[in-house]
Amino acid sequence: MANEPKLHVVMFPWSAFGHIIPFLELAKFIAQRGHEITFIFTPRNIDRLPEIPPIFASSITFVKIPLPRVEGLPENAEATMDIGNEDIPHLKKAYDGLEPELTRFLESSLPDWIIFDFAPYWLPTIAAKRGISKAFFSFINSWFLAFLGPSDVMINDADPRSTVEDFIVPPKWVPFETKVAYEPYEINWILGAGQENVTGVSDSSRSGMLMKGSDVIAVRQSYEFEGQWLKLLEELHQRKVIPLGLMPPQAEKISNDGNDSWDSIREWLGVRNKGSVLYVALGSEVPLSQTDVTELALGLELSGVPFFWGATEAVWINRVNSGARWA
Repeated sequence: MANEPKLHVVMFPWSAFGHIIPFLELAKFIAQRGHEITFIFTPRNIDRLPEIPPIFASSITFVKIPLPRVEGLPENAEATMDIGNEDIPHLKKAYDGLEPELTRFLESSLPDWIIFDFAPYWLPTIAAKRGISKAFFSFINSWFLAFLGPSDVMINDADPRSTVEDFIVPPKWVPFETKVAYEPYEINWILGAGQENVTGVSDSSRSGMLMKGSDVIAVRQSYEFEGQWLKLLEELHQRKVIPLGLMPPQAEKISNDGNDSWDSIREWLGVRNKGSVLYVALGSEVPLSQTDVTELALGLELSGVPFFWGATEAVWINRVNSGARWA
């Protein structure tokens, strides 16, 4: 590894912490291999990131680009956790407004690679004109990506499926037998991904343009778990697909972050029997009210099952107020 050239890699995720955190973990994996990372995002989102371990202080640089204000987007909203589902199209419109500033940064720094998410459909063309290599990174299972179809189908919103019945079976471009299929509750989201919104570009079209415009597609998965699907992705998009493994969180974060709370959590878990603790993780975007959370917590207490509830602190306190004692 000492003889490998040091690369400058730019990371540019979508404005949701369920996307931002996997991008940050990937940044740490790449930095561990001796490369330089520039993590570009909006000020408030960067300020809300977990502190990175000191070993990455010299290899990961955070660059803040202000999010343009657009009509319909609440003040200070920079991530999906700040808004309701109805405002997400406005966030995408503001996100698209980052194009000029990001272009200027790429022109001045000329990195070796840029790794992007599903949203900045305009980015591959910008990078290609400047000789920057491009990677599409997805933390979603490869079977899910394969179910979306070939790039051209996605770009043109030409998916022949239109009914619930169409989506609860594997699509025609899956050449092997599989029991994998969308659940009924997932289908409304999938159908919505092919619809235009205030940005004028559907989510399906965005993803298709980014996969087609990339040099490689990187997926948080392994051949041991999804080998057939990874090979199918290569066939569908005619791009090299790189499985990155499951990317567990870096151990340095636990040992070096100086947070004593982990010691008490580890001690509590250590005295529980194997397989006896229920882990509750609802994410940052599950729209639960304080009443919903209280009912869920009381039900868990009544069950008598030991449980560990993980949540983003700021969102948690905002939703449940005094109910935080359950966490």
